[in-house]
Amino acid sequence: MKRKVRVVLYGVGVIGSMVAKFLLEKEGIEIVGAIDVAKDKVGKDLGEVIGVNKHLGITVSDNTTTVLSKTKPDIVIHTTTSFMEKVYPQIAEIVKHGVNVVSTCEELSYPYLSSPDLAKKLDALAKKHDATILGTGINPGFLMDTLVITLTAPCQKIESIQVRRIMNAATRRVPFQKKIGAGLTIEEFKEKIEKKIISGHIGLEQSIAMIADALAWELDRIQVNTVEPVVAKKSVKSEAIIVEKGRAAGLKQCAYGIRNDKKVISLEFQAYIGAEEEYDAVTIEGAPTIKQKISPCVHGDIGTVAMIYNSIPKVLNAEAGLKTMKDLPVPSAAVEDMRKYVKERETT
Repeated sequence: MKRKVRVVLYGVGVIGSMVAKFLLEKEGIEIVGAIDVAKDKVGKDLGEVIGVNKHLGITVSDNTTTVLSKTKPDIVIHTTTSFMEKVYPQIAEIVKHGVNVVSTCEELSYPYLSSPDLAKKLDALAKKHDATILGTGINPGFLMDTLVITLTAPCQKIESIQVRRIMNAATRRVPFQKKIGAGLTIEEFKEKIEKKIISGHIGLEQSIAMIADALAWELDRIQVNTVEPVVAKKSVKSEAIIVEKGRAAGLKQCAYGIRNDKKVISLEFQAYIGAEEEYDAVTIEGAPTIKQKISPCVHGDIGTVAMIYNSIPKVLNAEAGLKTMKDLPVPSAAVEDMRKYVKERETT
């Protein structure tokens, strides 16, 4: 029998903890180590850190080399930050141990846009050490890029693509609600956006670039509009936040891929408390025109955890190097024993 897939968690914050809890329920896969730099987590048992009522016998460490050398994992699930420059040294250190990586870093979903030099270095390093790297998630990673690319397959001609994701933030985590500025006055919202205390959606540029690359479209430029508040037309609330009429219920952001002075790829992201309808929609104008709508929209946290988990066999089976979702086989769920989805591997 093939041995279980061995996983190390790098980052045990909100998403990392969700991933850990999910892995504990699955067959054919085991957590063998955990890494984090937060002082309040280092030295504690992983079970305590992620909030499960049992001792897991895995101590959270801040020493990557020690953890990887002792545990010899097949893959690291990396969930730390959104930006390529910050994750580069973390991922480079992992890859130098010959270990595969799947990461939630948004810029890593298509790193050739924001950090082409670092992307080339990571690709070379991964190939040198026979490891595979993938950045993915629900968005970027699937809804506004990989799904779009897949839906273009039946098209003979494509004139333009429009994608919308509308979320009711009231059904999401309170930290997310605060992150999008829910409850702030419009002046407070604009000030916090300017000071980067809150941010818009990270990854729209990467999604556009990935779609264009898949279609071999050479874009003139990618335009990302300023983050705008979604102003509450009436008082709305979640379990934790009350949004008075005239205040920011959340945010809206648009981005465009422009070719021959035409917006050929348009992405719109809205997340706010009180959205009357949640959905993910893709419209491809062409021959044939394709209109797809998922209602309600895919839940972000659940979807992100699933995308990370379901990408593990794709990464383990892939050739070495830095990959994007468009480079791998069609994504699919791994609902059975994880060992069924991984190519024959060395037994212990």
